[in-house]
Amino acid sequence: MNKQERYRHIIEWFTKNMPVAETELDYTTPFELLVAVVLSAQCTDKRVNMVTPHLFMQYPTPERLSGASVEEVFEVIKSISYPNNKARHLVALAQMLVQDFSGEVPETREELMRLPGVGRKTANVITSVIFHQPTMAVDTHVFRVSERMGLVTRSRTPLQTELELVKHIPSELIPKAHHWLILHGRYICLARKPKCDECGLRPYCRYYERKQRQLTKSRQGSDQQLSI
Repeated sequence: MNKQERYRHIIEWFTKNMPVAETELDYTTPFELLVAVVLSAQCTDKRVNMVTPHLFMQYPTPERLSGASVEEVFEVIKSISYPNNKARHLVALAQMLVQDFSGEVPETREELMRLPGVGRKTANVITSVIFHQPTMAVDTHVFRVSERMGLVTRSRTPLQTELELVKHIPSELIPKAHHWLILHGRYICLARKPKCDECGLRPYCRYYERKQRQLTKSRQGSDQQLSI
């Protein structure tokens, strides 16, 4: 199976079996999603969703958050990973939104990446989810699943993975494909023990193909030893 065929089969499977794929972060405004994504770095969405209701209640807008102290924000988000850095980033981010963007979340990746605490991955999430642009955010799940399934070949960086995925996935599907890969990695294609027996993508997965070949060779070796 060549790469083009693999992409076609995998996209068809996801389209049929996961027609609705969305972020699991809770939010109601672009600003809230931006804050939640910044908080989600090296932290689970579940933990972020436990913290953000109180945070958004106290600081529902960039204007309110820009007037908070780092210490005040820290007290609300201290159960999140790296709360000191994230508290500083959130206050500075809100201040820049107010000063440079009239309190609105910018629509371009370049502008978003000017904000404190916002890297390419976070910017891609916002442009994809909020503004429906064909940008592919690559987190650990997307990076792992893309390599395992054979959607990318020997990618060494998230950027390499992003560029290859964007090249092969139809632009109108890229925002949804981001969530397809994340959710598949989060619940099926686990890092340590992927649930291959539960995975409908087995027929198209390079990792599973290799796993089956190794199993066949192992069985053949055992049969040869028994016949001696």
